[in-house]
Amino acid sequence: MFSVIFPGQGSQIVGMGKDLINKFESVKKNFEDADKILGFSLSNLILEGPKEVLDQTENTQPAIFLVSYSIFNLIKNEFKIDLNKAKYFAGHSLGEYSALAASGVLSFSDTLKILKTRGKAMQSAVPKGEGGMVAILGAEIDKVEDIIKNFDCEIANDNSNGQIVVSGSSNNLNELILDLKKNSIKNIKLPVSAPFHCKLMRKATEIMKMEIENLKFNETKNQLISNVTANEISEPDQIKKLLIQQIESRVRWRESVNYMISKGTKHFIEIGPGKVLSGLIKRIDRNVKVSAINNEEDINTLNLND
Repeated sequence: MFSVIFPGQGSQIVGMGKDLINKFESVKKNFEDADKILGFSLSNLILEGPKEVLDQTENTQPAIFLVSYSIFNLIKNEFKIDLNKAKYFAGHSLGEYSALAASGVLSFSDTLKILKTRGKAMQSAVPKGEGGMVAILGAEIDKVEDIIKNFDCEIANDNSNGQIVVSGSSNNLNELILDLKKNSIKNIKLPVSAPFHCKLMRKATEIMKMEIENLKFNETKNQLISNVTANEISEPDQIKKLLIQQIESRVRWRESVNYMISKGTKHFIEIGPGKVLSGLIKRIDRNVKVSAINNEEDINTLNLND
């Protein structure tokens, strides 16, 4: 039994999808359509950079989606591998939107536009330099929750056993880092310009609430896993509500993966740039199979019966 998962921000690299664009007309068309929908050359930014512009949140989010969605459709339509037979669809933060598009809940066009808006809203919710994120390594969730309550920071991503990302104001994070160092707890300040998935994203939530409520959400036969609840969702109204909450809520990735495993998932297929989620899953449970699909060779070696 397999589940399909989609990566979030941080997986992007300049040139992602280039081999597939050059070989497959359907991928090329997706990229061309995205440029028309968004009114600028996202495809050129993905293929040529510059990196610092691709790394801007408002560009990163639709870019990662475009690559993920193109690979998903290529597998389904040209290689005739039916990924919609998956037990679950799930994605990490913006990857949840990729999962919704792949399962038919959102259209390709609407997903591109909403992610451009989402990225811009999240980027502008806090003035640059006034918030950030820190990865805390090697500490369990209970210990991290106990530490951060003294610094008014919040857990943004519960990624895997021993990898937890915290968001907060720059001042509070700097104090937290000093405390972590004093207690010999390994940490890394992440190269992001905003504190995602915490209460400081309130302005972004207000923008996204209006946008999401005006979007058309279709019924789906697939079961999705919500970042907010780490549980199954399928009803359009429920999906809308949780997507709005997702902006300020913790991404419960570790719990989501454990839930999918508990319900019979033995093989996770990561579709999109990079192998970030594959690495996290291996830290959560080494007994499950993980396939990261980035290129034609990966698709050719994909076996759903393993």
